[in-house]
Amino acid sequence: MILDTLGNAFRYVHLNHRFPLALKFMRETNLAELSTGRHMIDGDRVYASVSRGAGRRKEDCLLEAHFDYIDIQVVLAGVEEMGWKSRSLCEQPAGEYDRKKDMQFFKDSPDTWFTVQPGQFVIFFPEDAHMPMIAPHEIHKVVIKVVI
Repeated sequence: MILDTLGNAFRYVHLNHRFPLALKFMRETNLAELSTGRHMIDGDRVYASVSRGAGRRKEDCLLEAHFDYIDIQVVLAGVEEMGWKSRSLCEQPAGEYDRKKDMQFFKDSPDTWFTVQPGQFVIFFPEDAHMPMIAPHEIHKVVIKVVI
């Protein structure tokens, strides 16, 4: 997991061979003006999902993990709290892995909580179980999905 500011995004370009395309999209697109929904960057290999909605309460959420995609989550408005736990330490699956959605939920509690401000981003790799969208107010964000 990585937490940083958008101004430092270029430092991570070499972490995945598709990151240059994802980071170029982040740099050259006015993310705040994108409509909600899915925006294709490179087919199903790299795409952005824009959401705007009410934050959730910790007690109403589960950890989630992905096996095939890396998430680059960019907070545009609102302050978001996120939880993290190594997927290898998750012991309480909440159902089966959904291959179509690339999603596995866990009932485990996060080991770490952190705050993400507008203009910051988080990179979650497949080994990172995470609990996003924790806030008492609306969150506007972009999640760029990058296939591994």
